[in-house]
This record gives sequence, C-alpha cells and structure tokens, in this order.
Amino acid sequence: MSRENGKQMETDMDEHGDMKNDALAQANVALEQFTQEKEVAKHIKTWMEEKYGPTWHCIVGSEYKTAFTYESKNFVRFNVGKKCITLFRHP
Repeated sequence: MSRENGKQMETDMDEHGDMKNDALAQANVALEQFTQEKEVAKHIKTWMEEKYGPTWHCIVGSEYKTAFTYESKNFVRFNVGKKCITLFRHP
C-alpha cells in the first residue's frame, strides 16, 4: 500500500513503471475533476490512449468483479479511497 496526494492506494499490477505512475496520476486528476464513475473511466482511458496508443479499457467502481485478457505488462488495478480502478490494454 502506498500514498499518493494524501490518498491511500493499493495496487496490483503487471505494468511498466512509467505507465503505472501515469495511470495513478490520471486517476487522481479524474477523481478530483469528475463525480460520475463513467467520466472518471473515460478520462483515464482517453489519456492513456493519447499517450500510449490504443486500445485501453478502464473500469471504475466501488465494488465489481472482472475477468479479462490483457497484453503482458499492460495491466494495473488500484484503489483510491473507496473507488477501485482497473486499467488494461487489449490488442
């Protein structure tokens, strides 16, 4: 568990360091800027695609279950407060 901008974060990742740091930073930006989870997810997905290319998927919520396939080194899951964010790239 780590702290970023005063918020506790738990992470689970198969992600390159720079991409992980960018994802965490953009999650903080989005959570401060938007109130709807859909808008938070859209912001993170769009930002990651602009910087790292397609195709990224982002799931944001308080509680959910997932099963998916992703490109190696292109997955991160983390909690910011009560929000869980899953971000992954799929070819």
